[in-house]
Amino acid sequence: MHRTIGGVPVSAIGLGEWPLSDSGRPGRQTALATIRAALEAGVTLIDTADAYCIDHTDFGHGEELVAEAVAGREDVLIATKAGSTREHGGWGRNGSPEYLRKACDASLRRLGVEAIGLYQLHGPDPAVPLSESAGALGDLLDAGKVQLVGMSNVDTAQIREANEALGGRLASVQNEFSPRVRSSRPELELCDELGIAFLPYSPLGGVGAASRIGGAFAEVAKAHRVSPQRVCLAWELAQSPVVIPIPGSRRPTTIRDSAAAAHLRLTEEELTMLDEE
Repeated sequence: MHRTIGGVPVSAIGLGEWPLSDSGRPGRQTALATIRAALEAGVTLIDTADAYCIDHTDFGHGEELVAEAVAGREDVLIATKAGSTREHGGWGRNGSPEYLRKACDASLRRLGVEAIGLYQLHGPDPAVPLSESAGALGDLLDAGKVQLVGMSNVDTAQIREANEALGGRLASVQNEFSPRVRSSRPELELCDELGIAFLPYSPLGGVGAASRIGGAFAEVAKAHRVSPQRVCLAWELAQSPVVIPIPGSRRPTTIRDSAAAAHLRLTEEELTMLDEE
């Protein structure tokens, strides 16, 4: 099963790289093996960010890791983000056009590409009008430095504002969405209406939550003889053809299981039961 982002075909399940770069990350060889296992399983969308790292001394770790793992693969869409900072030991925001231009150039160098496949604003900066941040990404699009533009952590009004600033060229929205966190359903439904790809991050509920998926999801999983996590992702895929979950993983075995969700078909009765869970 394949889906599209801005007309570009990608696998229905992507890989969220964040767990391979945060403080609980595995060793580098295991991290590389996890990304390569995803590729072997048919995953062609890898999502990372310049701020995926432990702290400011490690900035760019995720992009460098992805670049090494996918070297030589021209069929993989690498999605990265800018606008988050890691100074003073924490997270910050900088959505100014000047910062985004410099961040894009740095990401291009780390990824070793002439154009970034999907470039996303990591989140709106309260100090900068969203239209200005989106406009800066539009300029990068016009300059050929990025091929597609997306937004993350935005509400419905912000999706409309960004899409207008981009002249209707907003390709994707990345918000948290899972059985545990369904607050982004209005954004998912708007993306469905506008034909914008919706990329649920933490689709299994976030770090540590995946192993606790139970209830109706466990019941359906038992009937299909698969994991509850695979059922969870199949349920998300069934929400709309614009949905492309990007589960994280720290081990090859878990991303292989997640990728297999693209081939799991749930009945209408099962979907209704899961919707009501």
